[in-house]
Amino acid sequence: MQELLNQVLNTLRGMWKFRWPGLIVAWVVAVVGVVVVWRIPDQFEAAARIYVDTDTILKPLMSGLAVQPNVEQQISMLSRTLISRPNLEKLVRMADLDLKNQSKADQEALIERLQKGIAMRTAGGANLYLMSYRDPEPEKAKRVIQSMVSIFVESGMGASRKDTDSAKSFLTEQIKIFEARLEEAETRMKEFRLRNIDRQGVDGKDVASRMAEVGTQLEAARLQLREAERSRDAAKRQLAEARGQSPSTSALPNLAPAPGATLPTGVPVGNFATPEIDTRIQDQRRNLDGLLQRYTDQHPDVQNARRLIGELEEQKRREVAELQRRAQAAAVAAAQAAAAAPRTATAPGESLAVQEMSRMLATAEVQVAAMQARVDEYAGRMAQVRQQLKTAPQIEAEAAQLNRDYAIIKKNYEDLVSRRQSAVMSGELDVATGVAEFKLIDPPRVAPRPVSPNRLLLLPAVLFTSLALGIAFAFAAVQVRPTFGHSDELRQKTGLPLLGVVSALITDADRRRERASMFRFVTASGGLVGIFVAGLIAMIVMNRYGA
Repeated sequence: MQELLNQVLNTLRGMWKFRWPGLIVAWVVAVVGVVVVWRIPDQFEAAARIYVDTDTILKPLMSGLAVQPNVEQQISMLSRTLISRPNLEKLVRMADLDLKNQSKADQEALIERLQKGIAMRTAGGANLYLMSYRDPEPEKAKRVIQSMVSIFVESGMGASRKDTDSAKSFLTEQIKIFEARLEEAETRMKEFRLRNIDRQGVDGKDVASRMAEVGTQLEAARLQLREAERSRDAAKRQLAEARGQSPSTSALPNLAPAPGATLPTGVPVGNFATPEIDTRIQDQRRNLDGLLQRYTDQHPDVQNARRLIGELEEQKRREVAELQRRAQAAAVAAAQAAAAAPRTATAPGESLAVQEMSRMLATAEVQVAAMQARVDEYAGRMAQVRQQLKTAPQIEAEAAQLNRDYAIIKKNYEDLVSRRQSAVMSGELDVATGVAEFKLIDPPRVAPRPVSPNRLLLLPAVLFTSLALGIAFAFAAVQVRPTFGHSDELRQKTGLPLLGVVSALITDADRRRERASMFRFVTASGGLVGIFVAGLIAMIVMNRYGA
C-alpha cells in the first residue's frame, strides 16, 4: 500500500512539472470547443397537437347493421406509417422544399433528413398525437408541420372510404358470379323436375311412399269391385228366381241401385278422384303462399312454383278425362249388353217386377264395369311405380345433389347481397359522420427560441473536456519523460547501486520565482474556469430575460 501511495505521489510530482503544457492544452481545447459550440446552427422546433375523436352517436345506433372497423387500430397504424416515402415526397411538394434542390442526390438527402427529423408520438392520452420537426429556418419547420397535419387528416379520412369502395366493388363482382351460378342451378332444377315430373313428387314423397299410396288405392278399388260384383251376382240370382215364380206386382225384391251409378237410360259416369296429384297441388300451393310472404311475384322460386302448379293441374285434367273416357266406354258396353239380355229373355207378358229387376241388373253391370276400369287404372299406376322404383335411388341422389348445390349457392348469394348492403350503409355512415373527427388542439407553431443546441449543457462539457485533456497531456508527458523524486525509486528502476544524493540548495530568489510561477498558474487556471462560469451566467440571464 505504501509503495502504491509513493508511486501515485511520484506521478503527481512529475505531472506538476508539466503543468504549463497541460494548461496550454486545456486552453486550446476550451477555445476550440467554445467556437464549435457557438458555430452549431440553432434548431427551431415546430409542433402541432391533433386529437382524433372516434366516438360518434350513430355508431352505437348502427351496430349490427353496418360494418364498423376498429378505428383506433386504423389511426394507430396510420400514425406509424405516416412518415413513408410517398407521403414525404408529397410533403416536399406541399411545403415547397424542392425549390433549391435541383439534383436527385439533393432530393434524396432532403427526404432522409425529413424522415429522421419528423417525429410523431402520443401526447399523454388516447388518440392525442404530437407532431414535431426541427430546422434552422423557423418558417420552413412550420410549413413542414402544416403539410404533415394536412396529410394526416386526408389519409385518415380517405383510408376508410377507399376500403369501403374496394369492398363494394369486390362484393358486386362476386354477386354477379353467384347470380349466374344461381340461375344455372335453377335451370338445372327446372329441367330435372320437368324430366321427372311423374316420378319425383314435389311434396317430398319418394317412390316407396308413392308405391305404398298407390297400393292402398288399388286395394280399395279392388274391394269396391268385389262389392259391385257381388251386388251384380245377387241381382242375377233374384232375377232368375223372379222369372221362375208367378208374375205378381206385390213380390218386388228390395233392391237399390249401387251408389254412384245411374240408370241404364243415361250414360254412367263415376266421380273420379286423383288423390296423389291433389295432394301435390295442395302442398305446392302452400309452398307458394310461403314464398309470396318472403319474395315478390318476379322471384324465380315463385315463378317456378306457379309453373309447377299449372303443370300438375293440367296433368290432373288429362288423367280425369282418361278415366272418364274408359269408364264411359265400359259402362256403355255393359249397358248395351244388359239391355239386350232382358229383351231376349223376357216374354211380352212378364210382370213389372221382373222388368224392374232387369233394370237393376243392368245398373249393377254398369257399376262393375266402372269399378273394373278404376282397378285397371290403379294397376297400371302400380306397374309404373314399380318400374320407377328401379331408377329411384339414382333420381333421388341427383335430386339431393341439385337441392344441396342450389341451397349452398343461394345462401352464399344472399350472404353476399346482405354484406354488400352493409358495406353501402357503412360507406354512407362514413360520409355522414366520418371515420373519426380530427380536432387540431394546437395549430402548427414555432417556439421563439431555439430548442437546440443546449449550450448551457455543452459549455460545461467543453470545460470538463478541456481540463481532462490538459491533465491527460501532463500524465502522458510524465510517461514519456519520467522523473524520479526519491533515491529509492531510482535504485529500484535502474537496479544499480546508488553512491550518493546531491541535494539542491534553494535560495530566496528561487522561492520568489516559485511563488510567482504558482500565482501565474493559479491565475491562468482560474481564468479558464472563471470565463466559462461567467459565460454560463450570462447565457442564463439572456435566456431568462430574453436579452
